Amino acid sequence: MIQIAVFGDVHGNLPALEVVLKDIEKRGITQKFCLGDLVDFAPWGNEVIERMQELNIPCLLGNHDERIAFDIPVVPLSKHSEEETNARFIAIDHSKKHITEENKQFLSQLPFHLKLNYKVGKKHWSIQLVHSSLESNDTYLYESENDEVFENMLKDSQADVVVMGHTHLSFKKQFENKDWAVNCGSVGRSKEENRLASYVVFTLDEEKITPEIVQLSYPIDETVRGIEESDIPDYYSAFLKNEKVSLF
Repeated sequence: MIQIAVFGDVHGNLPALEVVLKDIEKRGITQKFCLGDLVDFAPWGNEVIERMQELNIPCLLGNHDERIAFDIPVVPLSKHSEEETNARFIAIDHSKKHITEENKQFLSQLPFHLKLNYKVGKKHWSIQLVHSSLESNDTYLYESENDEVFENMLKDSQADVVVMGHTHLSFKKQFENKDWAVNCGSVGRSKEENRLASYVVFTLDEEKITPEIVQLSYPIDETVRGIEESDIPDYYSAFLKNEKVSLF
């Protein structure tokens, strides 16, 4: 039996990340992977990046990481309210100013996606890691998507499992051929009502792969305080407190 942990969308939320890493360690899982979006919205972007480096955790290039690494202009999104649009511009500008050049360089060299192969007994399992999809790190794929969307991703990647993040909403879907599409949710900026830090554990044996979505409470008040004491808009502290802000 082999276990691996996959998480993503930390978004500078170091207190949430530390709780997730501690839980992974408590479970005795040594294989850890991150699907990207280390930065933006909470004030510890540098510390999160440096934690990934310290622990040598393989990490993908999320759309926020790419924007900060290459100073890509921020484009308003039609799904956002005016309030969220304004807050988003300020929060991303904060990251562009505060993420160190060394850490921007680290982000710029992250892989776009990663394919894993594990051998358990006589069985080879293939696991495809993406931030949001095979072609883009900014495509929103929800549980409600037609099964064909995920089945095509599995076919194109020739994988038994495709694991994604980006939407900040966790789910797991199994298809008739027993393949899985899994969203690990978000460590640092969950859009689920409970606002818990979310990640996924995969257990691999010779017969099957079993995904478990793990959701953990963390010292959210510490993150709220960190945001409110920074130049990041209080919109994001209100979001974490589940006060009246737009979810999307």
